Amino acid sequence: MEKAKKILIVEDEKDISEIIAYNIRRQGYDVDTAYDGETGLNKALSGEFDLVLLDVMLPKMDGFEICKRIREKLQTPIIILTAREEENDKIMGLDLGADDYMTKPFSIGELSSRIKANIRRYSGELKKLGENDGDGTTIKIGDIIIDTENVSVRKNGKEISLSKKEYDLLCFLAKNRGSKFPQDKLLESVWGFGGYYDLRTVDVTVRRIRQKIEDDSSNPKYILNMRSVGYYIPED
Repeated sequence: MEKAKKILIVEDEKDISEIIAYNIRRQGYDVDTAYDGETGLNKALSGEFDLVLLDVMLPKMDGFEICKRIREKLQTPIIILTAREEENDKIMGLDLGADDYMTKPFSIGELSSRIKANIRRYSGELKKLGENDGDGTTIKIGDIIIDTENVSVRKNGKEISLSKKEYDLLCFLAKNRGSKFPQDKLLESVWGFGGYYDLRTVDVTVRRIRQKIEDDSSNPKYILNMRSVGYYIPED
């Protein structure tokens, strides 16, 4: 029997934490909880968890700082849970490496769907974008070389540190050079998410990749965008 996926809930409101924990345990997940930021961070960094549900407003350390510190060590999927609706908060969470966010109140059904999609993507049950499909294990784009066997990206011989999500998106566009993909198609193909997801997620991820691979991120030459059509990597 396959071992149950383990989820960490970092939420200071115990009633909310208990409701979430009860419902996702019923779906077969193993659940642990933390009620403050420091405890949550220490548990998350143990590497024992398949996904972290992370509240933003926490005692001792806020969710944004926790997200940042987790990302310095691990690629564990993070879903931010927030009562805030400001666009800047959502973008900040994504910029710090969160995979998803949900604004309270939310339905348990939607939360369950997002947990399943994030774990499925992380554990490789979705098609592995960028894997060797018989045409070699490297993809070259100008000065950039993507090594799909070792899951690494180099520019002029220097390794570029990308999150898994950034790597997957870059690989997808690289393997489909010249083809233009709107945000919703990229969400479906790379993230494995349906239409309920915020399209700005793609924009934020592309911006992060550009900051890492472009000589001038404000004047990109690797990942381009044709207005109302989509993102693409131009053919040689």
